[in-house]
Amino acid sequence: MSLLKRIERKQETNKEQQPPQQASKLQDLRVKRSAPTITNARDAYLDLKTRLQQRLIMEMDPTTDVSKTAEVRATIQDLFDNMLAEEQIVLTKTERKALFDQIVAEILGYGPIQGYLTAGDVGEIMVNGPKHIFIEKGGKIIRSTIEFEDNDHVMRIIDRIVAPLGRRIDEASPMVDARLPDGSRVNAIIPPIALNGPTITIRVFSKKPLTIDNLVQWGTVTPEAAEFLRAIVIGKCNIVVSGGTGSGKTTLLNILSSFIPEGERIVTIENAAELQLAQEHVITLESRPANVEGRGQVSIQDLVINALRMRPDRIVVGECRGGETLDMLQAMNTGHEGSMTTAHANNPRDALSRIETMCMMAGMDLPSAPSVNKLRRPWISSSNNPVCAMVRARSSPSVKFRAWKGMSSPCLKFSALSRRALRMARSSAVYDRQAYGQKP
Repeated sequence: MSLLKRIERKQETNKEQQPPQQASKLQDLRVKRSAPTITNARDAYLDLKTRLQQRLIMEMDPTTDVSKTAEVRATIQDLFDNMLAEEQIVLTKTERKALFDQIVAEILGYGPIQGYLTAGDVGEIMVNGPKHIFIEKGGKIIRSTIEFEDNDHVMRIIDRIVAPLGRRIDEASPMVDARLPDGSRVNAIIPPIALNGPTITIRVFSKKPLTIDNLVQWGTVTPEAAEFLRAIVIGKCNIVVSGGTGSGKTTLLNILSSFIPEGERIVTIENAAELQLAQEHVITLESRPANVEGRGQVSIQDLVINALRMRPDRIVVGECRGGETLDMLQAMNTGHEGSMTTAHANNPRDALSRIETMCMMAGMDLPSAPSVNKLRRPWISSSNNPVCAMVRARSSPSVKFRAWKGMSSPCLKFSALSRRALRMARSSAVYDRQAYGQKP
């Protein structure tokens, strides 16, 4: 018999044994203030979990180093077993393990969603208020059976995520971008902006970074395209990865970054650090929002300008979405070949249109639009860069390649990548590998 059924039977027995009493209004008020009314077996189970969790927190040593997860988990296990023995609570082995895991997740992890974060097959976690949780598994969004207790429970988890990063979320600043220790990207938004309650969106990163072989195996790229990607990175071509939300831009950028030779100095710039570069000589920079007083903001544009003074061989920007695009283009055309970035766009031509538009957001006193086009478009065309466009299909994402090869009147000309371009990239990659003392 399960724990919930045993609790229900015990409640029915107690109800039959108790004689009817007429309580005073004061007694009713005291009952309401002292503890919430347990209306069903699930509430009783929740009350048991909360009670044990509070006792564990009170009995644990306040000086315990929670970073030592194994030691803390063993301590919680001993206290948990002692409490069940003291209160004479009989549980099956499965129920005991499930209750213990839930309590540990509340104390050391991220509550009900902790299991999805460690599952390995969940790509996205979407919390739409305390009672509506969805996950993305195998490319499909499905409704989860787990729930939070209430809005305060969700807020505690959000605070646990953003507090170590020195960021805040409250009514004055109801939106925040953050990351988990493993690099998973987090966005949270709370009432009064979010009408359904506190909302969390987590892009879960794979514990083992994906490689180009995974993309070939899944059919995202062909073996020839994989070889081309490796060649253009080693050959120091500037690369823009475009695509829609969830199409795999950051995943592809991670894979492209893994092709950079070891002898180069790399500076990565992101809103929330997501890139997982395996090279040794990597400097990771992260933007910062303004504080309560509206001061201390460090934007992506500020970091790109500062990165130019850090003697980088390559600059990798997680995403260009504003005025930093102009500084990124200047970096690509002034001795920082091989730089990479991503941009939201449906196709390569739209990506270039967005790049032009974002250059206008740099805050500079630029001349009129026709004159600007004469200045801006040569920067883009002279880079002679490929655009890797991620297209999210129903089965699996795919990559399309286009390169801009110059200007035709005021317009940028596109061309599909040819075999000649592949041969040139290969020869450039061989030359660069030899320069770094590597085998071609």
